[in-house]
Amino acid sequence: MVLYPVIRQLLERRVVLASASPRRQDILTNAGLRFEVVPSRFKETLRKAAFPTAYAYAMETAKQKALEVAARMHQKDLRTPDIVIGADTVVVAEGEILEKPVDKPDAYRMLSRLNGKEHSVFTGVAIVRCSCKDGRLDADVSEFHEETRVRFSQLSEELLWEYIHSGEPLDKAGGYGIQALGAMLVEHIHGDFFNVVGFPLNRFCKELAKLYCPPRPEDVQRVKHDSIPSVDTFENLSDVESDGSSQCGARVGGGPPQPPGMKNTKDRDPNPTVESLPPMGLLQLINGFKASKALFTACKMKVFDSLRDEAPLSALEIARKIDASEHGTGQLLDVCAAFGLLEKTERGYSNTDLASLYLLSDGEYSLHGFIMRNNDLVWPLFSHLEFAMREGTHQLHRVLGTMGKHLFQDFHYGSQEKRQQFMAAMHSLINVAARQVATAFDLSQFTSACDLGGCTGTLAHELARQYPGLKVTVFDLPDVIKDAKCFQPDGPETARVSFVPGDFFRDTYPEADLYIVCRVLHDWPDNQVHQLLSRISSSCKPGGGLLVVEMLLDEEKRENQGALLQSLNMLVQTMGRERSLGEYRHLLEMHGFTDVRAVYTGSAVDVVLATRA
Repeated sequence: MVLYPVIRQLLERRVVLASASPRRQDILTNAGLRFEVVPSRFKETLRKAAFPTAYAYAMETAKQKALEVAARMHQKDLRTPDIVIGADTVVVAEGEILEKPVDKPDAYRMLSRLNGKEHSVFTGVAIVRCSCKDGRLDADVSEFHEETRVRFSQLSEELLWEYIHSGEPLDKAGGYGIQALGAMLVEHIHGDFFNVVGFPLNRFCKELAKLYCPPRPEDVQRVKHDSIPSVDTFENLSDVESDGSSQCGARVGGGPPQPPGMKNTKDRDPNPTVESLPPMGLLQLINGFKASKALFTACKMKVFDSLRDEAPLSALEIARKIDASEHGTGQLLDVCAAFGLLEKTERGYSNTDLASLYLLSDGEYSLHGFIMRNNDLVWPLFSHLEFAMREGTHQLHRVLGTMGKHLFQDFHYGSQEKRQQFMAAMHSLINVAARQVATAFDLSQFTSACDLGGCTGTLAHELARQYPGLKVTVFDLPDVIKDAKCFQPDGPETARVSFVPGDFFRDTYPEADLYIVCRVLHDWPDNQVHQLLSRISSSCKPGGGLLVVEMLLDEEKRENQGALLQSLNMLVQTMGRERSLGEYRHLLEMHGFTDVRAVYTGSAVDVVLATRA
């Protein structure tokens, strides 16, 4: 009963494992889970270089495996599965994903790279909850990944070849199996042993508990388990319908974690004291603006860029590179190291993987543009939050120092510099989420799409990359279209992406099977949202689709801190706001859209898909 209390929720459900791996089957069987095995036919041809991280590749592969099985069983079986589990495990050494070796020399190449060193094993897992609505499959996807660090001993050539000649490495990712003879190669591991075998059981149990078994207050203190943490240690549990047919997926990572010391109101101490309720969570919130400004300043002064080509460097060496004082630079570097953005050793400072991936000003997945916009425009705007609360209106006039009817356009596009900064910010934010958005739903039935307000075309190009039969038109203001060319990627999919100038409140839309509004609806108050949806509804043919890409609030507006803060941000900017799935469903149904579904991607945005009736 390792999965208790989740096991009670799953006994009457049809659970399917989309994997032929005997090791994964053994792990789940020994845990007490009843399931069928339906190996996936998904061809693992995803381009690894297109993913920002190895675990992103593993998670996407796991999701595609599970979705393929879910779709196939829905089409062929009388009964749709309730849950399909997909998993993919990769071994990563020095940034390279090591597949199964093709022969003994290839196994030797892999094992030599691992010899005497530490590497990572990532497993991506997808839990697909299925339901059938009007004969159509509704699939809600929850994803996560787990990392285990493995260190090999320094082994002799003779021992490596002896292991290779055993034949075990040839069907194992990375060339070894820790559950068998390969265990003799391993000096130590940090993390879940079963994750290296092929399935992170402990984390899987926790994720199932979030989906199916949120704790009741009266159960928190008395239910204890040996195999996984007690239920009262689970964070951010979401309420899910007991029959498993919820129309929206469980959020993965749904917003910032609750600061330590911030207790849930249902666990309130009737007689709180400083000892029983320490103020550390509040102090974190109070100092939050300082943390943001430290990050903004480090990016603006190109601290991370200075460490790209040579590192580690001392505080003095970095100060000279960025033209700053040694004292001030040293303090900022220590803060960045405490944040996990820099690594500090006796030799100096170096970028962490997080900084190298997201904080270099010209990196493929750089968030630098988004950070600079927050520093230069959103920071001063948000300082007028009190006025927005008292007056009930946006604060653009205070930041711009002027009044007028076109403050939104002036704020975003008032000059070429502002326009390009806004475009760089939107490009960097959508770029890190584009793959999750494009694959949240199967959009292969559409042959043409129109991205309204599509800016640099980041999402459009990803959609064209994922769906070879899809042509995408980016529809945005003429000045935006003119400047978008400097953001265009290389690749054959660019031929299927076109740019058309226009104003989506006034001009005729290009014809399309699928219309897209990505981070658009939250910009506007309700009356203009209705105006925009009415125009989209009039252009969209029956059977066509509408893809809404926004951060989704939870229905009670109390859990997803990131979306709630973003909604408050829109108050001071435009009098717009973020909305919940229920609110979007109501809005879209008012304008003739049905079958409104959502996927919570766990990234910067979530995705809603609706069909024109």
